[in-house]
Amino acid sequence: MLNKEQIAQRIAKELEDGFYVNLGIGIPTLVANYIPTGVSVTLQSENGLLGMGPFPTLENVDADLINAGKQTITTLPGSSFFDSATSFGMIRSGRVDLTVLGAMEVNDEGDIANWKIPGKMVKGMGGAMDLVASAKNIIVAMQHTNRAGDSKLLKELSLPVTGLGCVKKVVSNLGVFEITERGFELKERAPGVSVEEIQQATEGRLVVEGEIPEIVGIWE
Repeated sequence: MLNKEQIAQRIAKELEDGFYVNLGIGIPTLVANYIPTGVSVTLQSENGLLGMGPFPTLENVDADLINAGKQTITTLPGSSFFDSATSFGMIRSGRVDLTVLGAMEVNDEGDIANWKIPGKMVKGMGGAMDLVASAKNIIVAMQHTNRAGDSKLLKELSLPVTGLGCVKKVVSNLGVFEITERGFELKERAPGVSVEEIQQATEGRLVVEGEIPEIVGIWE
């Protein structure tokens, strides 16, 4: 199975030159460390930064530079800082080409739940609602099952909905899935993981056609 860093590496392969990209809290923030050589993207952080770099080393940590998840980050030449109104103006006007989000649940129609578990304390929805409503493309980075071993790729969401029909692709620790009218289409599987294991771990409609290749070119 893929670890968190490997999930981020696989998602980084989806980046295209010239993209403006927003990275959500959790696994998505790791994507900043694996931008492919020769690909130039601009990372946007909803707390007011355009031009975010990779995570800092201990020698160049600046406590004043943080992402939306309050992790210390670096900036790149040409980076700019602005208020939340400007940040969400960028998001709501459709200027973000790709958003990478974590999720608690995704269903086979592309609906996502990623901000609240009923009965538990939450700080708020953050920018999730705006991001799922406005981004041109949304990829979810997530664990395939919860701690009890239950599937998080579902027929129907059980948690409060963040957005409807917005997710285009899911990269989990078991594989890569495109969401189509037929459900979760398995495109790649994690090294050493069988199609049968993925079928057993997926509650939602799963489409498997032909020979499914293993994910290649990721750090081990």
